[in-house]
Amino acid sequence: MTDTKIDFLYLSEPDMIRAGVTDMAACVDTMSELLGLFAAGDYRMAGTENNSHGAQIYFPETEEFPGMPVDGPDRRFMAMPAYLGGDYQVAGCKWYGSNVENKQRGLPRSILMFTLSDKDTGAPLAIMSANLLSAYRTGAIPGVGARFLAREDARVVGIVGPGPMNRTSLESFMAVRPGIDTVKVAGRGQAGVDAYIAWAKERFPQITTIEQVADLEAATRDSDIVSVAVPSPSGSEHYPHIADEWVKPGAFICCSAHLSLDESLIQRSRHVADARKIYQAWAEELPAPAHETVGIWGMHLVDRVRDGRMTPAQFEDIGEIIQAKTPGRQHEDEVFIYSVGGMPVEDVAWATQVYRNAVREGIGQKLNLWDAPAMA
Repeated sequence: MTDTKIDFLYLSEPDMIRAGVTDMAACVDTMSELLGLFAAGDYRMAGTENNSHGAQIYFPETEEFPGMPVDGPDRRFMAMPAYLGGDYQVAGCKWYGSNVENKQRGLPRSILMFTLSDKDTGAPLAIMSANLLSAYRTGAIPGVGARFLAREDARVVGIVGPGPMNRTSLESFMAVRPGIDTVKVAGRGQAGVDAYIAWAKERFPQITTIEQVADLEAATRDSDIVSVAVPSPSGSEHYPHIADEWVKPGAFICCSAHLSLDESLIQRSRHVADARKIYQAWAEELPAPAHETVGIWGMHLVDRVRDGRMTPAQFEDIGEIIQAKTPGRQHEDEVFIYSVGGMPVEDVAWATQVYRNAVREGIGQKLNLWDAPAMA
């Protein structure tokens, strides 16, 4: 007789920590493997072209029905499904609600859950807390870029925007370039800078110099790695701007949010994205030029290829470098601009690894869906 019983694993946030969700070195390894699979095409995401970020619920600007939420900063619900092949062979979906007013309640802006599913039956394998899952997979992508593109002797990091994104980014940089000994931090608010410096000193006592600097220019000059994660309104005039003269030969500039650059800097740099196809798919949904709506650097590269200012071959993909289809750093003075956008397959990859750790270590709570379905 066929066994119809379905159990699944529930993993709380403390369970996730015990199962290794904050192991950044392992996460960077997982994201390196994932981006290679992505470049090869062994994945599926939402949409007819399999490259959609997900499905999002938008709210009206004014209340249209009693109790209906209204639009506001980061006010949304979103589902982000994906399937991943290779050694993973699973599907999953991240679900989250986001509201900037959560901060007033002592809660994160976004609260996330993740469901990992059997690829054949669709049965749940695990339901897990996903705030740390999402944060670490996002922060690991800059580390993948640094592993393949930053100078091996990188020592100085410039941090622009001392928020959560740049905390996990610094963790990933340290995982792949342990020789880093200096961190310069620039931010809009003193409290945020102070909190970041205190965290970095406690987290990385081996870093000899962690200091505040005045602005983006000071964070960029003489830095081997620059990480820019500063949200801003749409429109290139609002985006953080890096001047050519600030950037030293051999620098690796990682952009996880909005960015604009001097034209001369664009011309002397190599431009690599975490996943080129994502920006191309995203741009199809936006009016041209796409970068004026979504300020991530990869969107600007789509615009440049479309209007002929850049050849398609100049818009590079880190997965193809990982697979050795195109070369990584070829000489010490090469400057790289690396665009980080994020995508649901990253959650699937890291969730699978953490789930496997939990099963192996006996972590989490087994829950029963049914012994036999009431309707079959």
